[in-house]
Amino acid sequence: MSTPLNIPQIALTGGIGSGKSAAAEFFSHLGAFIIDSDALAHQITSPHGLAIESIRRAFGSEFISDDGSLNRPLMRDLVFNQPGQLKKLESITHPLIQQEGQKAIAKAQLLKPPYILHMIPLLFESSRWEGRFFKIITVDSSQDTQISRVQARSQLTVEMIQKIINTQASREFRLEHSDFIIDNNGSLDDLRSGVREIHEKIVTLV
Repeated sequence: MSTPLNIPQIALTGGIGSGKSAAAEFFSHLGAFIIDSDALAHQITSPHGLAIESIRRAFGSEFISDDGSLNRPLMRDLVFNQPGQLKKLESITHPLIQQEGQKAIAKAQLLKPPYILHMIPLLFESSRWEGRFFKIITVDSSQDTQISRVQARSQLTVEMIQKIINTQASREFRLEHSDFIIDNNGSLDDLRSGVREIHEKIVTLV
């Protein structure tokens, strides 16, 4: 996937708690332009965001908070207990995320970075992204590490974290279908080194 200015498009993915955000920050320091699909998802489900009215029609007003934003705890309980409801939500949000991503690409063209890095947690779970990227990077962590990291940053129970993990592509599948893998079972310094190594490989290819 390339823009009219031929800026390479790279995907960065990984399971929940794998360390994608930290890795993306290190890539940003090295000059990559970051497009964070999670941030775009929050943007379109923020008060009166682009997805809100469609979500209200599809799921009901109880899924919209008083401030006009998505009621995330209620929606999380629904979609991670009923997979069909997750698909329905994604049919609303994914096209809008891609739409906003294209706007971000247009901004990147003006800056002419060495490459654009798309941070997409559910890259392999959606056919919308198939064939769109020059290279795919997976940030990899053990499941125990994922769970401990998510617990440290949120109020989610181990049961809910496990349900989220179970809805995502398996660790084995991500590793098999990625061009580059960054091991993130160690320290932040280890992660930084891994990012720099992959960055140097990418810039020699583009």
